[in-house]
Amino acid sequence: MVQLNLVVIKTNKQEEQVRFYNALGITFSHHRHGNGPYHYAAELDGFTFEIYPLPKDVTEPDTTTRLGFTIESLNDTLKDLVEIGVETVQAPASTEWGYVAVVKDADGRRIELVEKLIK
Repeated sequence: MVQLNLVVIKTNKQEEQVRFYNALGITFSHHRHGNGPYHYAAELDGFTFEIYPLPKDVTEPDTTTRLGFTIESLNDTLKDLVEIGVETVQAPASTEWGYVAVVKDADGRRIELVEKLIK
């Protein structure tokens, strides 16, 4: 069995990224390991999600990686995201995967949001 246990994004906009992901309901702690850079980390249902600064020799973050999150309320989350200036790429729609929208994070990565199904 394989299970994802770590996702790390690197950015030159750490505070903006924390604000974006906080609006999704993710709570971060700010820390560092040994002599490594200060970064933000959150524990999410079996995996760690981290926001690191870009290395000094990199000028632009990768925006080709697409992330997806299951959230409680898509409409409420989108309202919170709009209030902080987040761009919606795909308006909310019912799809075969659920009620889904796509937004851009502070670096321009496309982030898929899927409303949690009621069981």
